[in-house]
Amino acid sequence: MKILFLGDIVGNTGCNAIKNNLSKILKKTHADFVIVNGENSHSSGVGITENISNEIFSCGVDVITTGNHVWDQKETLEHIKNEKRLLRPYNMSDDLPGKGYEVFKSKNGYRIGVLNLMGNVFMKKCDNVFLKSKTFLNQFKLKKDYDFLVVDFHGETTSEKMAMGFFFDGKATLVIGTHTHVPTNDSRILDGGTAYQTDAGMCGDYNSVIGMKKEISLNRFLKNSSDKNSPALGEATICGAVIDANPDTGLAIKIESFIFGGSFKDK
Repeated sequence: MKILFLGDIVGNTGCNAIKNNLSKILKKTHADFVIVNGENSHSSGVGITENISNEIFSCGVDVITTGNHVWDQKETLEHIKNEKRLLRPYNMSDDLPGKGYEVFKSKNGYRIGVLNLMGNVFMKKCDNVFLKSKTFLNQFKLKKDYDFLVVDFHGETTSEKMAMGFFFDGKATLVIGTHTHVPTNDSRILDGGTAYQTDAGMCGDYNSVIGMKKEISLNRFLKNSSDKNSPALGEATICGAVIDANPDTGLAIKIESFIFGGSFKDK
């Protein structure tokens, strides 16, 4: 079983890169299931819409996860009620629409659980992510409720992401971080058999400040401008990870970081 996870899609550049390249990436990786984080896929660099999510799904993506920008395009509050393939963080308030966890069927017939979590450190207020995860693991079990479990941990700090990786070790197929838009060189399999990477990186223009135009970002840091950030429009690099998993155990056999095109050299 092969799972392809791609990091945050940023703006039109990231969306176009997925639309133009995902078919060849699927041929290259032989992935059976594809998950992307789409919370920055709007042309403004924040949020997602029904049209954008439909375009992403039409390329061959099975599930879209999100994070703190999930509600930045207000139409998502309605769209997410009917689109179960679009997730919002599980530890957001239960009063909000949508789900943070769902089980999907892969192309080769396996049950893939996808859990979308959001960190508490330096992030928008949401329920304690570790307590919420503990409740989840008490309720749902690998090889009982799903054949594989992928956890997207949308968080700011490496320590919180690493702690969550160990928390799910042996209970999930993959724990992978999103949000910071820079691919980390620490993909590995933990002692209990869970694949882990601190951040998947982004699908966007890396000649930028985490996907945003560098000139605007620099001026904002220098207090020289109040201009709104907007996504960089150069060639995108697609970043993420490819995971080989054992159908008998639901645990990982191998994880490799994935980098395609743009500013970074292809792996």
